[in-house]
Amino acid sequence: MAMKSGSLQLLFLILFFYFQAIKLSSSFQSVNGGCIEIEKKALLKFKQGLTDPSGRLSSWVGGNCCTWQGVNCNNRTGNVIKLKLRNPFPDSFDINGTVNNLGGEINPSLLNLKYLSYLDLSMNNFGGIEIPNFLGSLTNLRYLNLSGAFFGKTIPPNLGNLSSLLYLDLSSYFDDSNVNDLKWISSLSSLKYLNLGGVDLSKAASSWLQILNMLPSLLELHLPQCVLLNLPPSLPSVNFTSLSVLDLSNNGFNSTIPQWLFNLSSLTQLDLNSNNLQGEVSDAFTKLTSLQNLDLSQNSFLQGQLSRNLGKFCNLQMLELSFNNITGELTEFISGLSECPSSSLQTLDLGYNQLTGNLPNTLGYLKKLQYLILWNNMFQGPIPNSIGNLSSLEELYLSNNQMTGSVPQNLGQLSSLIVLELSENSWEGIVTEAHFANLSNLRELSIYRGSPNISMIFNISSNWIPPFKLTFINIRSCQLGPKFPTWLQNQSELNTLVLNNVGISDTIPDWFWKLDLELDDIEVPYNNLSGRVPNSLRFNEFAHVDLSSNRFEGPLPLWSSNVSALYLRDNLFSGPIPLNIGDVMPQLTDLDISMNSLIGSIPLSIGKLNAMTNLVISSNRLSGEIPDFWNNMPDLYFIEMSNNSLSGIIPSSMGSLKFLKFLYLSKNNLSGEVQTDLQNCTSMETIDIGDNKISGYIPSWIGESMPSLLILRLRNNSFTGNIPSQICNLSALHILDLSQNKLSGIIPPCFENFNGMKIQLTSERYEGNLQVVAKGAVIEYHAPLLYLVNILDLSVNDLFGNIPEELTTLIKLGALNLSMNQLTGRIPEKIGNMVLLETLDLSENKLSGCIPPSMASLTFLNHLNLSYNNLSGEIPTSNQFQTLNDPSIYEGNPALCGLPLITKCIHDGGPTPSHNKEVADDEGKFEMLWLSISIGLGYFMGFWGVCSTLIVNRHWRAAYFHFLGKSKDWIIVFVLTRASRLQWKFNKA
Repeated sequence: MAMKSGSLQLLFLILFFYFQAIKLSSSFQSVNGGCIEIEKKALLKFKQGLTDPSGRLSSWVGGNCCTWQGVNCNNRTGNVIKLKLRNPFPDSFDINGTVNNLGGEINPSLLNLKYLSYLDLSMNNFGGIEIPNFLGSLTNLRYLNLSGAFFGKTIPPNLGNLSSLLYLDLSSYFDDSNVNDLKWISSLSSLKYLNLGGVDLSKAASSWLQILNMLPSLLELHLPQCVLLNLPPSLPSVNFTSLSVLDLSNNGFNSTIPQWLFNLSSLTQLDLNSNNLQGEVSDAFTKLTSLQNLDLSQNSFLQGQLSRNLGKFCNLQMLELSFNNITGELTEFISGLSECPSSSLQTLDLGYNQLTGNLPNTLGYLKKLQYLILWNNMFQGPIPNSIGNLSSLEELYLSNNQMTGSVPQNLGQLSSLIVLELSENSWEGIVTEAHFANLSNLRELSIYRGSPNISMIFNISSNWIPPFKLTFINIRSCQLGPKFPTWLQNQSELNTLVLNNVGISDTIPDWFWKLDLELDDIEVPYNNLSGRVPNSLRFNEFAHVDLSSNRFEGPLPLWSSNVSALYLRDNLFSGPIPLNIGDVMPQLTDLDISMNSLIGSIPLSIGKLNAMTNLVISSNRLSGEIPDFWNNMPDLYFIEMSNNSLSGIIPSSMGSLKFLKFLYLSKNNLSGEVQTDLQNCTSMETIDIGDNKISGYIPSWIGESMPSLLILRLRNNSFTGNIPSQICNLSALHILDLSQNKLSGIIPPCFENFNGMKIQLTSERYEGNLQVVAKGAVIEYHAPLLYLVNILDLSVNDLFGNIPEELTTLIKLGALNLSMNQLTGRIPEKIGNMVLLETLDLSENKLSGCIPPSMASLTFLNHLNLSYNNLSGEIPTSNQFQTLNDPSIYEGNPALCGLPLITKCIHDGGPTPSHNKEVADDEGKFEMLWLSISIGLGYFMGFWGVCSTLIVNRHWRAAYFHFLGKSKDWIIVFVLTRASRLQWKFNKA
């Protein structure tokens, strides 16, 4: 038995080792001859379900699947353990223009990969299909990354079965991903990294923090842009104390910074940017002693000052607080940092706040600082000299402040500097080669004043050779000329060159055109550059070219198809617009060739520019009709063709421009009626078709189809009929000019609906310029100021009736012109409510009555014309009327009296009588009759008194005739003098 038992044991041992040998040989066979067959078949079946337009999986044929691209196997067993199929170039195309994305379906054959621990399908495009449920059965997974792969709306809860999962990234940054709850995550007890960025977690907003707090091993939590909204202010207890990275940015939290954050003692990175966090930047952050990166940028309600205590945060490497409302000075904060034994701060971003004061000299103690971003604040004073001590500084941004003084020469010591951004300040002084002496790594230079006044001068030798090779130059409103800078001659790596208003009066030398640059942007406007521009320049895609306001001449230059914006306005270019401009430069979105001497017609090829948004060809000598090619320009929103000699009608195809906002066609020879198709342009904000020969009625649909209209200028045309009441629907209108037409009827009282003339508009975005008549002259307003202009001009028409009292509710109106019509009645008594009126012209009408006393309230009035009406009474003398002392503004009103007229008013112990002309004439005739009767009676009584005495007394009679003979000449003189005096008194009366 013992022998038998031993034999059985030996047999079992032999069988055991036999089967192990078979298994082992099978394993070695799978490694030496290829991967495990069942897993190979699973991979091929998985591949069949995918789309692979660029052939990324072309290696998945035959052979050893462990050598296929993206497949990793266990070196000992041959089992597939990793599938790394992340798209390394998600935004690129191959040489054939094919995308690199994988797509299609995820086949369940992956379940045969029993030992799969790593699955990465990120940055592909699976077209919105759901994340497969079966992935929850791959229980050996340690790493799962499906981010940015366009998976569908929900996340399967059975992912909670992956209890061994260490890394989970389902971030998508698409709005169509959402989760009803996060309870399944609580089962992932081993999870160390979680990223759900871009997934809509709004339905789990009330419980997300409590659930994630149950993951004690979590090291990194990324929940940006998850629509969480609710940031709980407190937690009963904090369990995820191992957390080192927390990203809750872009969620719209409307709360203060919660206190539980300050219990995360292991936290090294905290990102709360782009929320609505409120309150002050607390000193409590100093409790996070391990914190290295803190990003609280773009929380517009976050405020307070940077305290000295926060400055003692010595382990901090990155502090980002941009786009907030932080106030105060930097002095205390920087002094706190400078007291650290060795400050670790590498990035300081405080841009877009309200910080004031001077930059402290202690800034130079931050020796490890690499990025200093202080732009868009209110800093004053000069750059401190200690800036030269920041030897590690790579990027310096000080633009858009109120800094003054000269730029210190020791900036030239910053040998690590790559970006120097000093624009939009009030710099002055002289810049020399010493400012750039050691800047061998400099790649981007931007320096200019915040105003066009030049007070900074570049005094650089023509023989200077810079130590750097710049890619970006932006110099504005500095004296760089008068010669074209020769130090640009070795800048062969430039892709952006901006020399705006730098006082160059020269031609661009040939060596510049021969640099063989590939440019993104070339701008040299507002100089005095001359000569011809060659067609040899090369540009990168979406390039900008701005040669405006110079003296370039010759034909318009044409460049490669990559140019998207071309500004050549205000030069001396001549000849026709090239007929093939739309073929040679098909990517043009912005074209401005105004204010030149171009002739001929508008080329039909412009109609091929289907990406066009801005077209400006005004102030040339163009003729012919406007082509009917607008159907192919769906994005066009700005058209400026004014001040040419264009003729014909406004094309009906302009009605296809549904996004058109600004239409300027004034000062041409356009005729016909306004096409009804234009009512489709429902986004319109400005229409200027004045100074043409357009006829017909003013279309009523303007008021029905264009609710956003702000400016309507139809002056100097041949419009007839009444002003349509539908115009009153344009509540935002603040400039209405219908002058110099043939309009009749009354002024609609519903003009009181123009709320744009009642309230002060905010800074509306305007493009183009507009000419209006105000202050007795033609004034051209430019786009930045147009929102401040409020004008109503109905002059030179045949309007009749009263001036509606309702007009006086337009209290923000700056100019009102109703002159040269047939208006009757009185000037509205409440016209004094229009307190911002600067121009009031009511001349050449049939208005009667007195000048309303309320007009004395118009203290801004500087141009008044009431001439040639039937006004009467005394001219007011108080307030602004004391300055309106030109008699011509009242002439043609015979019954007006008082200064500045020579006609004085009669005051008889009471108020000056206010009679009209007819009453005054009648009273004068009556007084003349009574005076004549009185004189006649006087002469009669005197005559008979003398004569009767002479008849009775002979001696008196003889003396009388003797005197008469001696004094007849004197008597004649006396009578004539007396008559003349009586006539003067009559005239005065």
